[in-house]
Amino acid sequence: MLILNERILHPSQTHFSDHTQYRSSDALVHNDIIQEMRKRLLKNHKSTPDLQYELMSIFVRKELAAQWTLVALALIFSFTSMFWAPEQQAIMWLAIIVVAKISLLEICRKFASTPQKDVNVEIWYRRIFIAEACCGLAWASFALIGIGEDNDNSQGYVHSSHVFLFASLIVVLAIRMSFASTLLPILYVGTIPMTIAVVSRLLLQQDFFYLALAVMIIAVHVYFIFLAKGLQTTAASILKYRLQKDLLIAELAEAKSISDEARRRAEDANLAKSRFLAAMSHELRTPLNAVLGFSEVMKNETLGPFGNERYREYADHIHVSGSHLLNLINEILDLSRIEAGKYDLNEQPIKICDILDNSCSLLKLRAKNKSLHFIEHYDVSLPPLWVDERAIRQICLNLLSNAIKFTPHGGQITLIARLASDGGQMLSMQDTGPGIPECEIPKVLEAFGQGSLAQKTAEGGTGLGLPIVRKLIELHNGQFEIKSHLRTGTEVIVYFPRSRVVKSTDKPS
Repeated sequence: MLILNERILHPSQTHFSDHTQYRSSDALVHNDIIQEMRKRLLKNHKSTPDLQYELMSIFVRKELAAQWTLVALALIFSFTSMFWAPEQQAIMWLAIIVVAKISLLEICRKFASTPQKDVNVEIWYRRIFIAEACCGLAWASFALIGIGEDNDNSQGYVHSSHVFLFASLIVVLAIRMSFASTLLPILYVGTIPMTIAVVSRLLLQQDFFYLALAVMIIAVHVYFIFLAKGLQTTAASILKYRLQKDLLIAELAEAKSISDEARRRAEDANLAKSRFLAAMSHELRTPLNAVLGFSEVMKNETLGPFGNERYREYADHIHVSGSHLLNLINEILDLSRIEAGKYDLNEQPIKICDILDNSCSLLKLRAKNKSLHFIEHYDVSLPPLWVDERAIRQICLNLLSNAIKFTPHGGQITLIARLASDGGQMLSMQDTGPGIPECEIPKVLEAFGQGSLAQKTAEGGTGLGLPIVRKLIELHNGQFEIKSHLRTGTEVIVYFPRSRVVKSTDKPS
């Protein structure tokens, strides 16, 4: 029957395992993609389309946020240039600047209004580059205003005009550096033409003072370029880490999705297992009860002697095997109910010493057959505990049965029940068996887990006793501990918290 049940369960387990493997394979593929994207981002972040788009977006936002700043500055420059140049030239230059600036702003507006998925980074970059180049040439033409009027004006106006050109170039360089530092080629085409024009205008004066100004302009421009490169590197790094953060968020979201799906399927599988066990409990127990009943009748020869001793021996084997199978089924069902949260505690005041005495009486014959000696240290003054009597009895019987099973002939088992230091109560069982290797203690606390040395030195078991004990203790908010050393024995300690100790007739919350 159990073999048939295992076959029934096997296909669903295989299906769930295969699905988990597929999901794990998908997760590995996704992780490979994430790692590849991260490597590409770190290796050549400047060529990454998403990063290039973000850098262009920063430039566009700055241009649109201060769209009238350079127009107002151009108006100031045009008005000032009227002191040494004809008004027509100043007004014409202002018109050129306004047209070039409006063209750049219009391109920036269209870029900002276009969804990112529809943006071709190369095309838009080319448009912005050309528009900025036009603006750079327009600003460079400022150096040509009044170039033929130097000899006609007084020496004071000529000197002032060149100093003003120097100052205006510094202002324009500073503004363009703050706007276009994220896109260095655009910074170059927006500032180099004006620098060349102003330097050429100063060199035409053939004077050492203007030569010094020209050299200073070149030095200032180089300094601003290095400064812009630093700003561009900082901005690119910030964006790079932000993109990495987005990738990690996507990775975590995918991992969470996989985890949620795996958890949901695990819960479904656990629910299906619980339903199956609940449905099969009646079908398994009903025929077993018949087998146990008839085998007991047969081995006791209730209806008359067999006439053959072998038949009575076979009937006894059937009864023992059936009892073992029924016990296994009961343990599996108990463990399933506990794991599914269906094990309800029927709590009442119980004295732990009474449960221990009763358990020892039930197992005394088994202990006597192995010549085991019980040493009992009970504190009879211990107050009762609010516990489930059936669960505590099962805990004591399982632990005591294990101690008897793994203790060799002539050994001893020490039972202790006393008050804990914090007001709770402790139960300890210590045997003189072979012990458990420390590395195997977690294994024996798992369902169907058994220690290697115990399998060789004692009769076999289902490996469900200790897991059931541990879970029943946890249901009582207690603690369970195993201390063991090879060839010296094992001690199990059960601790019940102070909140379980009865101090009045009222049940604690």
